[in-house]
Amino acid sequence: MNTQFATEQEKLLHDIGVLGLVVIELSLYLDTHPTDQNALKYFNHYNRLANQARQEYSSKYTPLTISCADVSACEDWKWALAPMPWEGGCN
Repeated sequence: MNTQFATEQEKLLHDIGVLGLVVIELSLYLDTHPTDQNALKYFNHYNRLANQARQEYSSKYTPLTISCADVSACEDWKWALAPMPWEGGCN
């Protein structure tokens, strides 16, 4: 599949979605196979990548989750002021 993205922001948001799906699927597998060490290694790897991608998105654009909101460097609560991706935040 050759997906074209208009902006780096759109590509990063897409990557976050893909990584999130991988993490969810691996967590479901681990629920029924808790001793599978290879699956646990994959989960840790992809969870780390997903967290890094969300942090990168938050630092470049706006936080996607409340846990990514860094309010220590600002004087205002800006979490709710930026448009969310489903509101055209990537345009």
